[in-house]
Amino acid sequence: MDLGLTGKIVLITGGSKGIGLACAQGFVAEGARVVICSRGQGNIDEALRELPGAVGVAADLTDADAAAAMVARVEEAVGPIDVLVNSAGAAKRAPVDELTPAAWRAAMDAKYFSYIHVIDPVIKRMAARGAGVIVNVIGNGGKVPNPIHIAGGAANAALMLATAGLGNAYAARGVRVVGVNPAATETERLAEGLNAAARAAGVSLEEARGQMLAGILCGRLARPDEIADAVLFLASERASYINGVNISVDGAMAPVVL
Repeated sequence: MDLGLTGKIVLITGGSKGIGLACAQGFVAEGARVVICSRGQGNIDEALRELPGAVGVAADLTDADAAAAMVARVEEAVGPIDVLVNSAGAAKRAPVDELTPAAWRAAMDAKYFSYIHVIDPVIKRMAARGAGVIVNVIGNGGKVPNPIHIAGGAANAALMLATAGLGNAYAARGVRVVGVNPAATETERLAEGLNAAARAAGVSLEEARGQMLAGILCGRLARPDEIADAVLFLASERASYINGVNISVDGAMAPVVL
């Protein structure tokens, strides 16, 4: 299936690792002009070895001014952003007894504001041009409470609302905003979640992983490329009538009627 992404300028935050990197690889394969953003230049340099023709820019997206400056640099150097994929930032998972007001705030900074700080300048530019797509990689923790992911889940829930609201608000101006909610995925971030789950349950990492897998009916974790495939479709013209929704990609782990 031709997704019509050839030549599209795609900015991917968190594009140096995990799901973000898988998305970048997918867009490169489709012929898009890819820009990845990460906090660390070293991570960007390593990722670019796997992304022929892509470029990278380092920025701390928890800083609104730094995020806006990054967006301006990308559009000046590469061109108007056609697609924004947000996959940067993850709230630290912790047993509920370890949560503090500071931890709640850190979760919002790490996940919610690292997305909003980029969405805000990009969506306004897209609306002025009358076209654009934003795909937010969020997570089912915003829909199904997890005792080791309550603060991060709250940030995810806020992003789901922002996604639906912005999709509605900007639809008439030619901009689509869609969310993708993965469940547990084989990435480096999984280790942090397993550590927190093991501490909360008083079990080994191996036992915590077994308990996680037991809750997944298809018997395995998602691969990053499986999440990326959904992102690429939603970013394409093949999904031109999908807007303002949050779609679960979780192997039926959380079967709910929306």
